[in-house]
Amino acid sequence: MTLKFTEKSLPGVVLIEPMAFEDDRGFFMETFHSEKYAEIGISRSFLQDNHSHSRRGTLRGLHYQLKNPQGKLVYVVKGEIFDVAVDIRRGSPGFGKWTGDLLSGKNKRQLYIPEGFAHGFCVLSETADVIYKCTDLYTPGDEYGVFWADDTVDIVWPMENPILSEKDLKNPMLADIEDAHLPPYP
Repeated sequence: MTLKFTEKSLPGVVLIEPMAFEDDRGFFMETFHSEKYAEIGISRSFLQDNHSHSRRGTLRGLHYQLKNPQGKLVYVVKGEIFDVAVDIRRGSPGFGKWTGDLLSGKNKRQLYIPEGFAHGFCVLSETADVIYKCTDLYTPGDEYGVFWADDTVDIVWPMENPILSEKDLKNPMLADIEDAHLPPYP
């Protein structure tokens, strides 16, 4: 059985709709199967899983690692988020462009974001539990970010005045990030 998937406007970013088997007890679904995901072009090994619990209005991001870039497979166990990927690869034809999707425990969609993209999400439900698999380990000191409301990226977030961490409030505009601190385009 193959996965239902849609390639997004940015190359490598994929929206995945796993099959869920539902009955009166609830549902069952595979959240990841290496062979099935490889068939749709996601063949990287995942080395770390993260679980984020956030309240309504929280915006996390836009984050990336440079020396140890992380591809991410993001899905929501409970609640609803607007999940965003921004192409920040210097020299990329898609540089500074973004794509986003609603992910929820109800729609069970996943978003795959390859290495070289900044990632962020905002919480639209009362709370949200977000799981994301990463292709590399979190590396302290290798953390970078892009300001969530960068006018040149112009993400259309479905909320105003989000709750942000101190670190995310200080993220620079994409145009102010030195080339040495941006991932290369292949």
